[in-house]
Amino acid sequence: MSDQTIQYCFPNNNLSCTRSIRPEAEYIIVYIFIAVTSVFTVFLNLLVIISISHFKQLHTPTNVLIFSLAVADLITGLILMPVQGMKLIEPCWYFGEIFCSIFLLIFYVVVNASLGNMIIISLDRYIAVNDPLRYPIRVNNNKTVVSIVVNWLFSFIYNFYLLYEFVMYPETNHTCIGECIISVKLENIILDSIVCLVAPCCIIIPLYVKICFVANYQVKICFVANYQAKHLNSATDKKAKSEKKATRTLGIVVLVYLLWHNENDSLIINVMDWIVCMNSGMNPLIYAMFYRWFRLSAKYILTLKIFEPSSAYLNLFPEEK
Repeated sequence: MSDQTIQYCFPNNNLSCTRSIRPEAEYIIVYIFIAVTSVFTVFLNLLVIISISHFKQLHTPTNVLIFSLAVADLITGLILMPVQGMKLIEPCWYFGEIFCSIFLLIFYVVVNASLGNMIIISLDRYIAVNDPLRYPIRVNNNKTVVSIVVNWLFSFIYNFYLLYEFVMYPETNHTCIGECIISVKLENIILDSIVCLVAPCCIIIPLYVKICFVANYQVKICFVANYQAKHLNSATDKKAKSEKKATRTLGIVVLVYLLWHNENDSLIINVMDWIVCMNSGMNPLIYAMFYRWFRLSAKYILTLKIFEPSSAYLNLFPEEK
């Protein structure tokens, strides 16, 4: 009975790992789900990337950060989700030791770069809410691009250091042929827990708590000001509402990421990694729910209006009542 349910990944190799045979229907269902989810993630994040790249109104520091996050999510949908999905259903690794090392390096670089984006987004929202008058001076596109480049470089260098032995000597990390798992030293696990969990939470959570207090205080001030001079303050009130909406939306993105960004359990690592990947498909849905500009830009892209002359200057912020 066991011979019928257990096979070797590479039957002609005595050092091969074993694999369990699952029903064919299970394979079909899971692979269809992986394909649909990956295509869905790539499609939605391409909409975000094209929108922010094409439309001039969206060339703002906050949207540049969203662009960087969408690039990370696009890489996730193109590379990480299909491979990580296959690892869920197929215990054998058939792509070789070198690609195993490259894949895991890409995975952790993208995940940590996304985490870095969340921290920068939190700082951006904190400055926008706490110091709105000096926000255009303190934050601009050039500074934001520099912070994004530094974030991606740090993510690559940090993870290359963490996975150096695994990347440079992949053959020493496997107990059998057909396996793609990572073995990290205890001190590196502790370091990674501090860098990728404790430190981000210690930065992001206090920032958003303070943002909430400041935002509530500003709402009270605006209410009094609007009561005294309703018409004079209409433009300021609209700007405040816009900043508050952006803060709330990006706060939800950050919260979803932190809730799903969990690691370090041998048996459920693949499942948790897949959940982290699926977060990449949720971010554009959050934008669609809260950002009217994303819904309008997606409409213009899907109806091919972006190929019309001067389409880059289309108005994505029509007057709202």
